[in-house]
Amino acid sequence: MDKIRCAWCGTDPLYQDYHDQEWGVPVWDDVRLFEFLTLEAAQAGLSWITILRKREAYREAFLGFDPVKLAELGAEQVDLWMQNAGIVRNRLKLQAALNNARVFLDIQHEFGSFAKYQWDFVDGKPLQPNRRDLSEIPAQTELAAAFSKDLKRRGFKFLGPVVIYAHMQACGMVNDHLVHCFRHAQLA
Repeated sequence: MDKIRCAWCGTDPLYQDYHDQEWGVPVWDDVRLFEFLTLEAAQAGLSWITILRKREAYREAFLGFDPVKLAELGAEQVDLWMQNAGIVRNRLKLQAALNNARVFLDIQHEFGSFAKYQWDFVDGKPLQPNRRDLSEIPAQTELAAAFSKDLKRRGFKFLGPVVIYAHMQACGMVNDHLVHCFRHAQLA
């Protein structure tokens, strides 16, 4: 019998694998959180499958999403990235990635880890809204707006409430797998 999945992942094997293995799994590793933040920001205005297909090129170009290494780079790196067809070549998004690496490190320093800072927004445990239909999943929430507002206050760019809610879903801060999806109970 086939697994029942959230309908948004369709039949694309890459999308299904992402849904089955990653989406909604709580992430406490700072490098992985920075990867998700960076990819979510790159995705703004595009489809997530577009970014998934470019993910390996991003990992290579962005030095494994190591925020320490990225924070040391300058404008000349953005010029190089603009020539890389493997990633989304949007200068503002690429500049934001370098800026966000620096701010990410500031938050790490202040809180001991970015994960601690981020997970404090949900008191350290995933929200469990138990949604039954895709139409019940919001594009953003008040919590995502508050998280986004705090990130922007600290200097982050390209991380509005819609992007942040997608980030919260991706890294397991909220279990938005539908209740009939096989992953919902596993992550409850």
